[in-house]
Amino acid sequence: MDFAFDARTEELRAKLLAFMDEYVYPAEAVAHEQRARQESPWDTPPVVEELKAEAKRQGLWNLFLPDAEYGAGLTNLQYAPLAEITGRSPQLAPTATNCAAPDTGNMEVLAQFGNDEQKKRWLEPLLAGESRSAFAMTEPEVASSDATNITTHIRREGDEYVINGRKWYISGAMDPRCEIFIVMGKTDPDGPDIRRQQSMVLVPRDTPGVRVERAMQVFGYEDHYHGGHAEVAFEDARVPVANLVGEEGGGFAIAQARLGPGRIHHCMRLIGMAERAIELMCRRAVSRTAFGKALAQQGVVQNWIADARVAVEQLRLLVLKTAWMMDTVGNRGAHTEIQAIKIATPRTVVGILDRAIQLHGAGGVSQDFPLAELYAGARTLMLADGPDEVHQRSLARRELKKYL
Repeated sequence: MDFAFDARTEELRAKLLAFMDEYVYPAEAVAHEQRARQESPWDTPPVVEELKAEAKRQGLWNLFLPDAEYGAGLTNLQYAPLAEITGRSPQLAPTATNCAAPDTGNMEVLAQFGNDEQKKRWLEPLLAGESRSAFAMTEPEVASSDATNITTHIRREGDEYVINGRKWYISGAMDPRCEIFIVMGKTDPDGPDIRRQQSMVLVPRDTPGVRVERAMQVFGYEDHYHGGHAEVAFEDARVPVANLVGEEGGGFAIAQARLGPGRIHHCMRLIGMAERAIELMCRRAVSRTAFGKALAQQGVVQNWIADARVAVEQLRLLVLKTAWMMDTVGNRGAHTEIQAIKIATPRTVVGILDRAIQLHGAGGVSQDFPLAELYAGARTLMLADGPDEVHQRSLARRELKKYL
């Protein structure tokens, strides 16, 4: 692969870096202040809508979608360094550019598997940044790391599907603008192929029988900027059969198609988080003195910073290689690399953030620096889109198969 960015990527990187400096970083404190004054913590601060309008005006919009009909038409390799930049301010930048999960994955599902009516009704408002969505797969009562375990039942009755089940950590569901759930459940629970038992259906939020019960916290945070994470109950919720996404029995395959690109997006944003942490470490180290000399002169601090730089450079190369392979041989051909980055990146970035927090002392765990919130987000990604152990199991099996 060529390590140089092409002309379009360089142009977008320059515009995005300038957008971050001029608009996003200054808006971080403003957004916190506005949210604190709002009646509901789940309402979007006005400054976020201002950022979205400016990003759209500059053409920094829907960069994640490779389909030129709906998005920017970028390859994974072109988008990867842009996602890294937005990861420096994960609470604002992805939303500002309409590249925030879970909407990104949901838009990809609708673009790839939705019919014309579903695209018009649900995809177009998402592409315009006028609504939000949620992806309902994880359940509290089963080990959802194995998606075949899900127990939500989708039963057909005439021209309707009846949904019963309980989901949790459903990202985006607390946002009042969340209008649609993509719900994964079993339409054929006794079918012989456990990976053909599941289907996905579109369930509007206002459907009778849908109840958003509570916000789920992550290390004490409620993640207001991404619409929170909710526990949602479905009790005899009825939707038309036309709300089926793809075909009956195709839910597991659609989930895998959705999660592959999402994993590389997460990993590139994580590298951006690590870069923000290194910057904060360096600024802190040169501005604070302990035991008669600057922290920057302490050997242990120098080791932390050097190790962080080495780790980030290694991770970036692996993620860029993965993006290149996804573009050239497809997601299936890049399966090993996708699993490798999903294992290595969150774990490593959590370690970097931990050192950055340590260097900042009490400030590191306070609200005066973004480190604690970044740590919570990075640590969560060791679970999201498949916990580390699931990817390790699959990767080890692939390696061992060569010797059997």
